[in-house]
Amino acid sequence: MPSVLGLLEDREVAARQRVESLRGELDRLVAELEEAEAARDRLVIAKETVSQVLSESPEAKDVEGSADARPIEPEPAAAGVVPRSVVPVRRAGLGMTVLSPDYQRIMHVLAERERSGEGPAICRQLANALDLELVPAKIEGVRSKAKRLAARGWLVENTPGSFSVAASRADGS
Repeated sequence: MPSVLGLLEDREVAARQRVESLRGELDRLVAELEEAEAARDRLVIAKETVSQVLSESPEAKDVEGSADARPIEPEPAAAGVVPRSVVPVRRAGLGMTVLSPDYQRIMHVLAERERSGEGPAICRQLANALDLELVPAKIEGVRSKAKRLAARGWLVENTPGSFSVAASRADGS
């Protein structure tokens, strides 16, 4: 009949092996997570870069190459807002109506916060005000949109992750 100490030692050895196995699996998962996060970050950067390039006004190219080539300015009342469209760079005479509905909602939430005296909002507060599920994917989506609006001059990032409407946009135009 095996001794109690012998049985405990056998279980301890099995537990140690299980711990080592789980540690190895954890290390593998952490490495896989880091690779996935790096791939995600590269895609976010690529998407933002493409959006930025697409939002810049193309140079008007004259066939003869004349010296008076100027950037083509899009009309503020362009053929309508397309959901998920590119955020244009803010300039005089360009109203919020050129933004897609998702971006307009963010602008309206922040403008309302300013009117009520609440001040800047972090992305979690924005996601909550937009009635989005408070999960990382939704909050990051709001963060991406807010950063894009800030990069284009529609919002100001007061402190990292805290946004408010740019001064001349507080009136909702």
